[in-house]
Amino acid sequence: MTSIDTTGKRTGMAASALAMLTLVIFTVGATLPLQAQTDPASRQASAVSHNTWTMGTPMPTAVNWPDVGVIGGKMYVVSGYAGGAPAITDNQVYNLATNTWSSAAPIPDATAQAASAVVKNVLYLFGGTSTGSLPVFDTVWAYSPKTNTWTAKATMPTARCSAAAVVVNNIVYVIGGYNGGRLNTVEAYDPATNTWTEEAEMILGKSEVSAGVTGTAKTGYTIVAADGFSGSDTGDTEAYDVATNTWTSLASDPNPRNGSCFGVIAQKLYASDGNASGNNPIAVMESFNLKKNAWTSLAAMPNAVTDSGSAVYKGQLYCIGGGNWAVPPNNTVYDYVQIYQP
Repeated sequence: MTSIDTTGKRTGMAASALAMLTLVIFTVGATLPLQAQTDPASRQASAVSHNTWTMGTPMPTAVNWPDVGVIGGKMYVVSGYAGGAPAITDNQVYNLATNTWSSAAPIPDATAQAASAVVKNVLYLFGGTSTGSLPVFDTVWAYSPKTNTWTAKATMPTARCSAAAVVVNNIVYVIGGYNGGRLNTVEAYDPATNTWTEEAEMILGKSEVSAGVTGTAKTGYTIVAADGFSGSDTGDTEAYDVATNTWTSLASDPNPRNGSCFGVIAQKLYASDGNASGNNPIAVMESFNLKKNAWTSLAAMPNAVTDSGSAVYKGQLYCIGGGNWAVPPNNTVYDYVQIYQP
């Protein structure tokens, strides 16, 4: 509230009062974090509920064992079983911003139980099966959302399904799997050259592994491969040093299972649900800290399933679909989108 003379200039007394008022306002502003109190982003950050689960919009077609990848804010859920073999060819697309579903070009050949990975905005699917068992595939499919097309790539040296795939420096490592027996095979695929390289084998052959990458370019990268099936459910946890091409044993998961939903967030491997004790789905959620070589129990999944699809987006773990082989006729599938916030 300044007073102005007839020439449009502030009077001396008014200017002095304004200066004092400005000083008071500045001092109060420095003392009270008004922006922090009113900034919407700050309020939103403080409102995050940690170690909690929420549900997203259900899938149009319920599936288990789908192949999943996130590109450009959209989650692509490919193939899977919609109530028993053979697998379907659907490409269901989940918009993570709007929580809505649409569809994209179906995969040319149904390949449920494939290992999936994203490199430079292309989704790659490795191996898989359409029958739920043998025969298994050595095929590699690449999907580009930009062109909405699928392309066949160089086949894997080892045909298999139920493997895991992780990406380090744009190289995809395909780990373990099944081809009539449980595999300790590790093979690396370079999308830039469309070529394969054999890597050091895991210590234990297993399928349905939970795997992820920890570390940085400065500290070096480590792939953690936990749980899986090796003739029975195993809590076996192993670490692969990318630089030295070697595996070492780590602390076993106290809750052995296979077919989990998994992903790495903030340098920890998270694993939820899966088969345990003979096709019984569990809701157990855990994280593995490589630095501490220790497992931690977390909030249980809302709906116990097995063989759901996995993806990480903006620090959250998405568990897509899943089934329950213990419920007759052993092909019950779900349309769940279960989301975990660490």
